[in-house]
Amino acid sequence: MRGLRTWASVAWFLVPALVLFLVFVLTPIAVAVYTGFFKWGGVGPLDDFVGFDNYAKLFGDRVFLGDLERGLYLIALSITLQLPFALFTAVLLNRRLRGRAVYRMLFFAPYILSEVVTAALFTMIFLPGAGMADHLAGALGLEGLRGKWLADPSTVMPTLFVVMTWKYFGFHMMLFLAGLQSIPGEILEAASIDGAGAWQRFRHVTLPLLGPTIRISVFLSVIGAIQLFDLVWVMTAGGPNHSSETMAISMFQFGFKRYQVGYASAISVVLFMISLVFSLFYQRYVLRRYLSGAVTSGGGR
Repeated sequence: MRGLRTWASVAWFLVPALVLFLVFVLTPIAVAVYTGFFKWGGVGPLDDFVGFDNYAKLFGDRVFLGDLERGLYLIALSITLQLPFALFTAVLLNRRLRGRAVYRMLFFAPYILSEVVTAALFTMIFLPGAGMADHLAGALGLEGLRGKWLADPSTVMPTLFVVMTWKYFGFHMMLFLAGLQSIPGEILEAASIDGAGAWQRFRHVTLPLLGPTIRISVFLSVIGAIQLFDLVWVMTAGGPNHSSETMAISMFQFGFKRYQVGYASAISVVLFMISLVFSLFYQRYVLRRYLSGAVTSGGGR
């Protein structure tokens, strides 16, 4: 009877979560996979079966291939620029610095704002002719950039990346800061006694012990870049001329603007599979190091 009561308690808490997961996660995935095999406008029965034609069309679509390239572009910039900048800021704010709590709050504050609010704010900043960015470019002698920030295919993606960095680097900074404060002070002190300088301590002690946090941060950055939607949609809607479009925006455009729901479902399946394959690969070959023996205890400062 005691065992039955235990299982009843487990089921009482587990079944509602499983039902919600089934209804709101697994069922939409199954519906998207199914409708991806049809030419369907979203209304009426699914009677025009086209098999893998939607997927063949997808990988022959120059715009969608451009979406993949732009996703890789954002991933590369996030890993090589955004995360090192967040780590550098975290290292600075981990020192004994007057007012560091205020700096932490200021750097983390943009992450609290919703993506829509952030996009609306920067849309006004980059407004051609009247925005703060144009006035600043004129003051710095960068006349060639005025009016081009979000309106020119050559500048729209770097501009969006600047906005993304402003929005998200504070989150990664706080992750790195938490990782830094979990490193035992005795280890750094022992390295200093052994003659290691500041850079040597950072390179050979801090970075290896911060590895689990860095790997988690990279994973979140990649998944976020792959699934980016609302920030770009509000600022550019994928323009000009598809030059800032992402896979999520293409899915929305075809599904809710052009009423090609079958084709949009194929895009959603590809987006899901890319995220799933990357997640499984990353967990198997990268995060396994974290799970198999990371330093998780220490005397934080």
